[in-house]
Amino acid sequence: MPKTITLSPRAALDAGRRPASLRGLLLEWLPEQRWFAGKDRPVTDLTVLSMTELFPGCLHLLVNASHAPLPTPGGTPPPGDCYQLLLGLREEMAPRLERAFIGRATEGPFAGLAVYDALHDPRSAHLLLERLRRPGQAGPLRFETDPAARVPGGLAPRLLTAEQSNSSIVYGDAYILKVFRRIQPGVNPDLEVPNALTTQGCARVPAPVAWFSTTSPQPATLGVLQPFLPDAADGWTLALRALADGHDFTAEARELGSAMADVHLALAEAFPPAGPGERGRTAEQMCARLDAAARAVPGLLPHVPGLRAAFAALASCDSGPPVQRVHGDLHLGQVLRAGRDWFVIDFEGEPSRPLDERRAPQSPVRDIAGMLRSFDYAARQRRPWRPEWAQRCRDAFCAGYAARAGWNPREKHALLRAHETDRAVYEVLYEARHRPDWLPVPMAAIERLAAWGG
Repeated sequence: MPKTITLSPRAALDAGRRPASLRGLLLEWLPEQRWFAGKDRPVTDLTVLSMTELFPGCLHLLVNASHAPLPTPGGTPPPGDCYQLLLGLREEMAPRLERAFIGRATEGPFAGLAVYDALHDPRSAHLLLERLRRPGQAGPLRFETDPAARVPGGLAPRLLTAEQSNSSIVYGDAYILKVFRRIQPGVNPDLEVPNALTTQGCARVPAPVAWFSTTSPQPATLGVLQPFLPDAADGWTLALRALADGHDFTAEARELGSAMADVHLALAEAFPPAGPGERGRTAEQMCARLDAAARAVPGLLPHVPGLRAAFAALASCDSGPPVQRVHGDLHLGQVLRAGRDWFVIDFEGEPSRPLDERRAPQSPVRDIAGMLRSFDYAARQRRPWRPEWAQRCRDAFCAGYAARAGWNPREKHALLRAHETDRAVYEVLYEARHRPDWLPVPMAAIERLAAWGG
């Protein structure tokens, strides 16, 4: 059994100011986690911003990982990031928790105790669900539940292993809890948007049933519990399966386009009108992102003039559909198919971008471009490459979207090209940093888009 740890407010404050017993362990462990965003920058220090005894043997922490400044021609990266940790404390580690082991504290109030990632511990996961089932507070932490929801107790927890930027626990194949790892002040879109869409009666998005947040050091969303679709498969898996079997995917792509139009129409109703579409300012932002990416990935440099032409065309084209709230990071991995129905998930947006930017109104073409790029990614997972398969899917998706939305993304050529280009630039930077073997996939799109392909 874990040793019971009870911290007085003064002890918690002192430990937060001088986390000597945890600092060394976390400095080594944090950069190795899949969801740690600063892998390209050395971590120089760690500060505990908030520490709460969530229940005996489990501490909830918000920590700030500071980075050494690395000045570049485009500016200096932010000095650090805030991360959410749930740390278990035991005198002896159970064999089933070996993968979660962080280290053994050597000093301070936790001296001699084994420290581990508590989300891997079924006991901690169970107690976390119990907190969510019963609204209330634990220090600065607030647990809230949809009054109409009735989440049963005793659901067996299962930590998913495929998550990239967060951690998710499935409870009894009935609910899924997403625990955000990188925390930014404000309401996370993955809570805000599904709540708003549920109010609109949109059935394409699973509705939040419970969530938790913090008031310290600043108000922020920490996690969201939603219904789990156990028989669903994500679009990426289905697309790769179709490719492997030599099957067409155009019917599914068309239905997906229609589903995405449903979501966009509901978003336009759920959030206040944002005015006309984008022009010069968005083009300037795209150019700035291109310049920063080209400094980091020299292979982009020969294509910069052609890519800039795509953004220049955006500045002078028709305004397109009104800007509105959008998904922000749409691709085949963010959609689920259960039976014949498509569902859209993960409205967090690109985690690397500031929260205010992710919540800002944007053109719905941004989402469309993300999905079109995803079809291209899927087609390149097998050799020989199937460009005709990707093109049929792209055309079908746009046709399905147009039938429901009342306007055709293909007729917004300059707008669509600019957003596809911006997405491909983002992909180049991401792959260069995290998956160099995948870099040829977005670079092929860069070559096409720079040459006014389309």
